[in-house]
Amino acid sequence: MEAIFDNKANVLDAKIRTAHDNSVIYSISTDQTTWSKTYTYVRDMNPAGREDPIVVGIINWDKKTFEVNGHRKTLKEIRRKPRRFSLRSKLWKWSEDREEYAIVHREEGWQAMSTSKNQVEATLAVPYRPQLFGKLKPIVINLSRSALAKDEVFLILAFIYLEYRRQEKTEATN
Repeated sequence: MEAIFDNKANVLDAKIRTAHDNSVIYSISTDQTTWSKTYTYVRDMNPAGREDPIVVGIINWDKKTFEVNGHRKTLKEIRRKPRRFSLRSKLWKWSEDREEYAIVHREEGWQAMSTSKNQVEATLAVPYRPQLFGKLKPIVINLSRSALAKDEVFLILAFIYLEYRRQEKTEATN
C-alpha cells in the first residue's frame, strides 16, 4: 500500500490518503498545550461496519506510551537496542507474536526492515530539501502486504514518533 501525507512535512497533523484514488484512510491530530504536545491520535476514517471514524492509535508523549486498538505499551516494551553495536537502528516489536523491525533513517527517509525475513517491509519517504520552484513533494508511506495485515497502525505510530523526534533534533541544532 502506498499512501501520502497531505500536510507537507507535518507528521503530527495530517491526513493519510491512498495514492491510487486520493481517499482519506487515516487522520492524524495532536493535542498540544502551551508548552508541549500531549497526545497524537491516529483515526481510521473508514472503519469496517461503522460510519464514524474511530481512534486506532495514540502516542502519549508525556508518558512515552503507544496505544494500538486499545492496547497500551511503553516505549521500553516495544523498542530496544540491537545486541550488535549499531548506532543507526533500534528494534521495534509490538508483541511476541508480531514481526520485529529494525527501523533506520537513511537519506531518503525511514526504513523498517523485518529482522526475520531480512527485507524492507515499510518505508516513510520524507522530502528534506525544499524546492525553490514547484510544489514540495509530500511524505509517502509504503507498507508491504504482511506489514499492512498485522502492523499497519503500529508502524504508522513508530514512523510518526521517529520523524517528529528527528525534526526536533534538526531544529535544535539550527
